[in-house]
Amino acid sequence: MRHQASYLAVSALFCSTLIATGAAPAAAHGGPPPIPLPPKTAVATGYGGAVASVSPYATQIGIDVLAHGGNAVDAAVATAAALGVVEPFSSGIGGGGFFVYYDARTHKVTTIDGRESGPAAFTSTVFIDPGTGQPLAFNDAVNSGLSVGVPGTLMTWQEALDAWGTRPLGEELQPAAKLAERGFTVTGDFNGGVAMNQQRFSDITPTAQLYLPGGQVPAVGSVFRNPDLAATYELIAQKGIGVFYGGELASEIANTAQHPPMTPTSDRVFRPGVITAADIAGYTAPYTAPTHVSYDGLDVYSMGPPSSGGTTVGEALNVLTQLKNSGWQLNYTTQAQQVASLQAYLEASRVAFADRNRWVADPAFENVPTAGLLSPAFAASRACLISPTKTLTSPLTPGDPNNPSTTCQAQTQQTPNTSTEGLSTTHLVAADRWGNVVSYTLTIEQTGGSAMVVPHRGFLLNNEMTDFDFTAIHPPAPDPNLPAAGKRPRSSMAPTIILRDGRPYLVVGSPGGASIITTVLQVLLNRLDFGMSLPDAIAAPRISQRDRSVTEAEPAFLSSPLDPALTAIGQNFVPAPPAFTPAPELGAATGLEFLGDGRIQAAAEPQRRFGGSAMVVFPSPSE
Repeated sequence: MRHQASYLAVSALFCSTLIATGAAPAAAHGGPPPIPLPPKTAVATGYGGAVASVSPYATQIGIDVLAHGGNAVDAAVATAAALGVVEPFSSGIGGGGFFVYYDARTHKVTTIDGRESGPAAFTSTVFIDPGTGQPLAFNDAVNSGLSVGVPGTLMTWQEALDAWGTRPLGEELQPAAKLAERGFTVTGDFNGGVAMNQQRFSDITPTAQLYLPGGQVPAVGSVFRNPDLAATYELIAQKGIGVFYGGELASEIANTAQHPPMTPTSDRVFRPGVITAADIAGYTAPYTAPTHVSYDGLDVYSMGPPSSGGTTVGEALNVLTQLKNSGWQLNYTTQAQQVASLQAYLEASRVAFADRNRWVADPAFENVPTAGLLSPAFAASRACLISPTKTLTSPLTPGDPNNPSTTCQAQTQQTPNTSTEGLSTTHLVAADRWGNVVSYTLTIEQTGGSAMVVPHRGFLLNNEMTDFDFTAIHPPAPDPNLPAAGKRPRSSMAPTIILRDGRPYLVVGSPGGASIITTVLQVLLNRLDFGMSLPDAIAAPRISQRDRSVTEAEPAFLSSPLDPALTAIGQNFVPAPPAFTPAPELGAATGLEFLGDGRIQAAAEPQRRFGGSAMVVFPSPSE
């Protein structure tokens, strides 16, 4: 009865929004009206479960699942499916991701590796131009069939539901299918996603037909429908994921990548891909062990290789622990303490990234020393390099986690790190009334992926294979992240769950390519060391050091007195790149905090990517 009351309240809310905003007029084709845009707030506190994502549509769908008795996994899958509709340039069934789950019954954290994999025809030279012997230009590789890896998102959903869910996948897809069929109000992030891709979207016939109707970018406030994606979701609901992994959809995906559907007037060189239906049929999304470190008595769990998120955040936290053990104080009380704390954060990130670039890759293909990277002894050998008054010079020579150095002399490599990761991706968090928790990052890589919509299917294909290094980053040192058949490229996704005394305490994650790692790390430090609330920790200005000669910074930091103070000791700040807005920004985090009195606080970005959406099932315990 309680769930029914919640459902009626949600339905009434949708109806009142429709009447108040006029955002959902009757459909032009005579069918039901589009789904009204739910109210959006960046922070929500309450009971019975919570969801946060970039979209109020997706968050509301997840909350509806929780309100009807579903658990956190059910809600996460339904939310992710909705993001494939309303945030299709960052996620969708044409991509992949990493799923981190805390089980309240077993008190165990488990992860699912849904990373895209390389086709059987992949070799280490797949991104070398045979005509020149040189690596392809990055944009030429992105805009190609070669960039398309075997998608893992749909398999991730099925594996998660099989292991921990309470509802079949077909049922979880229904709200998103309805959203795609009836339509939704175009928001700033959707409009921006099309606008930044207008030129390359116009080169692909099905993409232009879907996202550039009449050759125009869909206007903010207009209604957008994707009946092809609705039909695709319905097909999967009826036939199961076999129709995707080995059935008709597999053949259509492979054909799209092998024969890019260019518009007749395009003069872009769009290289054909090598992915086959057999590649897709052979895909698996294995359950894997999370990374784990202890930080100030808290247990920090995240995603292990082929993601570098868990190892790099974990190593940086271990380095910071060593600094604190040596007397370095991390707090934000005075400006001098802020400068010292940010210096510690930046330099810990710098050394952790140097080690990431050398050691982390797909453990099915490379000997990744995960335990060594996360060992206190290795952290001690790296922390001793860091000074409060002098900045290290990048690129650093990596340490050896198999044999931690007993000396403390930093060395600089000659070749800078030129690897490139897309700034897109999306992250969601979900928790239910039983205490189960999900932290899930998913992606199609670049904003807009490969730019190829599968004809008549309504979803974009990923360009995830460009996360491989095209050539070795620091020759003659070995590079573990070169392409290979069946191999999964290194990622930076860092979906994180923190336990206190075995129970959920904080949950966080973010999009943003390699800056995901620094975003998650900085949010954690803001909350755990600098005394900020979770919403403030997410909203605070960000800076990102990734073993490069420059540190990216958001405008609010560049205009603060912290910039010149850190510059004086050797840091070199530059504006962060723009993402969905013209303004420079780093990441778009979402998080949960368990407040210890039965309440959960859900938090999303107040401004980045036009602001995110956080909701709880019940704002007060009496409901």
